[in-house]
Amino acid sequence: MSIYGRKAEISFIITRSDLLAPKKEQVDGLMPYILQVLRDALGGSAENVRLGNVRCVSSKRGWWTKEVKEDIWNRGGGGWMVGKVNVGKSNLFENVFPKGRNNDFNFGSLRHAAQQKLPSDIPHVNGDKQQSIRSTQDPPEQLESQLLEDCLLPPAPPETSYPVLPLVSSLPGTTASPIRVPFGGGRGELIDLPGLARGDLEQFVTNVHKVDLVMRDRVKPEQLVIKPGQSLLVGGLLRITPTTPGLVFLAYPFLPLRCHVTSTERAIAIHTQHKDSGVPTIAKPDIGSRMQSAGTFSLKWDVTKQRAGPLTKAAAAGLSTKILPFTVFSLDILVEGCGWVELVAQVRKRDMETGMEPSDLFDTGPYPRIEVSSPDGGHVGVRQPMGIWSLCGEKPTSSSKGPVRPRRSMKGVKKNLKKARRAVSSSYNYERDTM
Repeated sequence: MSIYGRKAEISFIITRSDLLAPKKEQVDGLMPYILQVLRDALGGSAENVRLGNVRCVSSKRGWWTKEVKEDIWNRGGGGWMVGKVNVGKSNLFENVFPKGRNNDFNFGSLRHAAQQKLPSDIPHVNGDKQQSIRSTQDPPEQLESQLLEDCLLPPAPPETSYPVLPLVSSLPGTTASPIRVPFGGGRGELIDLPGLARGDLEQFVTNVHKVDLVMRDRVKPEQLVIKPGQSLLVGGLLRITPTTPGLVFLAYPFLPLRCHVTSTERAIAIHTQHKDSGVPTIAKPDIGSRMQSAGTFSLKWDVTKQRAGPLTKAAAAGLSTKILPFTVFSLDILVEGCGWVELVAQVRKRDMETGMEPSDLFDTGPYPRIEVSSPDGGHVGVRQPMGIWSLCGEKPTSSSKGPVRPRRSMKGVKKNLKKARRAVSSSYNYERDTM
């Protein structure tokens, strides 16, 4: 958020976008989806809002950090960085702060001089030029010191070309108070605020595994198959159970937590801590009684075109999704402060109500449904599927083809051919001499 003059401008910065996809072009292709999700999160008030200041940046890869730095420099004024704990604010601060760009102009003094009111007696009338010069050259630090009593921010440090920037650490709470760093000789300042709480899910996690809740590297999930009568356990904290009978679900966990598929009866016993097993869990002991249902959710977004493979691709069959005998639905289950689980299920159209399109069944249709259980029935949410697996996921290979035969080594082939020619030539000459 940048404040200059009396105008405040808000920019939405999605940090650590390299966790979504390995290439910048792939992340840029997700911008329409991100804008739509952002509008849904803002509610009806954002229906007519122009979301032009949305950036997917990566401090690790250097994606769009140069453009953000130029925007901060061109705007000037105060830039406030607001976000949750461990989302990369301090790291972004270090990459977008305009270091070493101070020039000879003191913008602070110029701004202060422009805001000073001229005295009633003009200098050329009463001849008091020295007093006028002193009134227009008062240092801005004097005005700042007068405002510190009512200011909620600490005093700004002396400006340098290469200041000491906020500490970058994976531990939460590193930024304990606002940090002000001026730049451009009074042109503006960048303010790093303490991170907002990510939620209280970590209170159910053992102290050793609390650091595992933060996703540090891009997750390459494996495809998990949830058959009828089975459930998915996520780190021992969440249990995802399909409620639609006779339907197979596919799960793609984009989480730093370990997931396990087992029978529903055994999953309930493990989740409520009524049974000991070898399934890895990060949950604290004696919290099984607090595991409650967070609700039942429907996979209501149609992703048939993205999931049908060559059937709908223009370069292959190029079929329309309307003539296919099935429909693929999907949903993202959000885990507070950790990541999400992408769920996919395929439904036959003849099993759905006849004479109605899938878009007409959002509230009443027989969509695939799942139930999610979590501590105190919270810490989860749902959203439109992002489709990261279709974008850059590792596709499973068929084991029926067997191993591929390695390519024949060409080392020494020419030498062996020469030996064979010499042997043939020598045998021919020997037969000719003996005749």
